[in-house]
Amino acid sequence: MLRREPYSRIWDELSAEKSLVFLAGPRQCGKTTLAQLIAERFTNSIYFNWDILTDKQKLIEDPFFFQNIVRSDDSKPLILLDEIHKYKDWKNYLKGAYDKFNDEYLFLVSGSGRLDLYQRGGDSLAGRYYLFHLWPLTLAELHSQNRTLAQFRKNPVQVCESHPSSFDSTWKRLAAYSGFPEPYLAAKMTTYRRWTNTYHRQLIREDIRDLTDIRNIEDLEILFSLLPSKVGSSLSIPSLVTDLKVSYNTVKNWLAILERFYLTFTITPWTNQITRAIHKDRKSYLFNYAQIEDEAAKFENMVALELHRAISNWNDMGYGDFGLHFIRTKEGREVDFLLSENRKPFLLIETKFGDDSPSLNLKRYQAALSVPAVQLVEKAKGFKRLTNAGYPLLIAPATWWIPNLPTV
Repeated sequence: MLRREPYSRIWDELSAEKSLVFLAGPRQCGKTTLAQLIAERFTNSIYFNWDILTDKQKLIEDPFFFQNIVRSDDSKPLILLDEIHKYKDWKNYLKGAYDKFNDEYLFLVSGSGRLDLYQRGGDSLAGRYYLFHLWPLTLAELHSQNRTLAQFRKNPVQVCESHPSSFDSTWKRLAAYSGFPEPYLAAKMTTYRRWTNTYHRQLIREDIRDLTDIRNIEDLEILFSLLPSKVGSSLSIPSLVTDLKVSYNTVKNWLAILERFYLTFTITPWTNQITRAIHKDRKSYLFNYAQIEDEAAKFENMVALELHRAISNWNDMGYGDFGLHFIRTKEGREVDFLLSENRKPFLLIETKFGDDSPSLNLKRYQAALSVPAVQLVEKAKGFKRLTNAGYPLLIAPATWWIPNLPTV
């Protein structure tokens, strides 16, 4: 069983300060499994799942049923509440449970991305909980080199001291089956295809349909089917409007819904110190990137998710205000990724499928921003250390650099 240790450490950090912690993330990325792994470390714990009829009846008949826990010692019990967001009054329920019992119990609330949806304005739970995210498996998690964020910030262009073949085989396995645990562990294309078909259908036809007022689910499915071919380029809403023959605002709303339910994630342009930078466009990526047919686009998407996971973990831990962006100008000059801390850039990253010569745009904007830069190449056999405008520029295989990304 995958232990998901980085996320357990995030739980340890957050639960030391708050007795109510939310765990959110894509469907079927392992949230329930992680919650149960955390529970194994507690002498006293209760697992509750709203989808289990007897559990549902238990809560309705006795809202604070967990008081009846049979304890083995006097340690504080952990109460796992899975899918509780499906209870129509779940926020008031948790508010009442927290206000009455926060000194006596720890509460871990896990569920779908809707936990993120419901933390928007007017939150009756404001100030009572911390939220962290679980993401699909990544190379940095599976082969972590245990670098701290301070070490990474000091030298973000360091390659791994060793690079065993297992790094490459794991990367290829992720590319083929995605980082979702079920298809990744099965490592069979037939399993991946069945899982993908079921996963997308359930998310769109059940979760999204039940929570939103979208009437034409078929058009939303068509929109989602178009996105794999858009990875790596700016997402043009007018183009999608033409394809789908619906309004601009409708497409914009549908894209936001796909992101809120963790089918996609987007990054925004970086504009500071960039002459004639675009301001409004976004780039969209998939969590289930294995379905992308274009190998170069898939490679960029895989790197995007590695960076997205890192930024999310660092923010969840409270290390700073980290951001993931891209650079693009009105002339079409582009750098794939920019990492920022507290609205200041600290690293540029470019992806190339086979070209190991330094990108001219990467060099241009490295000079403009005065930061280190990395060019990750899928087909490279080794790495190069260059200097540009007085700053280091690393060109290396993705599998030689990504495991150095701090997990927490």
